[in-house]
Amino acid sequence: MGILRRIGVALDSDLLKQFDQWMGKNGYANRSEAFRDLIRDRLVGERTSSPNAVVVGTVTLIYDHHEHGVGEKLTDLQHEHHELVVSTSHAHLDHDSCLEVLIVHGKSAAVEELASKLLALKGVQHGRLVMTVPAQALAAPAEKAHKHPHPHKH
Repeated sequence: MGILRRIGVALDSDLLKQFDQWMGKNGYANRSEAFRDLIRDRLVGERTSSPNAVVVGTVTLIYDHHEHGVGEKLTDLQHEHHELVVSTSHAHLDHDSCLEVLIVHGKSAAVEELASKLLALKGVQHGRLVMTVPAQALAAPAEKAHKHPHPHKH
């Protein structure tokens, strides 16, 4: 993390009132933390929108396990894209519905393509892809240097 710098921001009073209400509802102790999180969120969104950005994320799916072949098709797609799928978790929600959560890692475009294929399967009732990047990916190049002394095997 860099050195903290103070800045001034001029806002319309109605916008500031709405912002303060939003902060309170979301548990922020001060405006600085709220502004930092909003800025980080925008930067992460910009970074993940680049097709070659390396991202991590989740694909969350709700599906009807009675739909013919949906479980097998989900598994087949995951195996076809095994280089992107880090882990999966499966839960039975009720007699008909299952929740499947995939942890994914890879280039943004490839992750989005896999998620689109999964979400488009007949029997998938709802789903969502959420992508992010580690905070280190947002740092300036000089700040990305590895700062601890132990070796890594990647």
